[in-house]
Amino acid sequence: MQFLKNFLCEEDGPTAVEYAVMLAAIVLACVAAIAAVGTNTNALFENATTEMHNHGM
Repeated sequence: MQFLKNFLCEEDGPTAVEYAVMLAAIVLACVAAIAAVGTNTNALFENATTEMHNHGM
């Protein structure tokens, strides 16, 4: 019980939680950015393929 009391009173516990929340937000932003870049790249290659087929290549 004393350990739990000390953990709640110390500032290390909340700091670790704050870092975990920030890390989760950064990871989500990275995943969203990678997904957007992948979608745009796929569309670019599809357009290039269509143009090549339209010009007989």
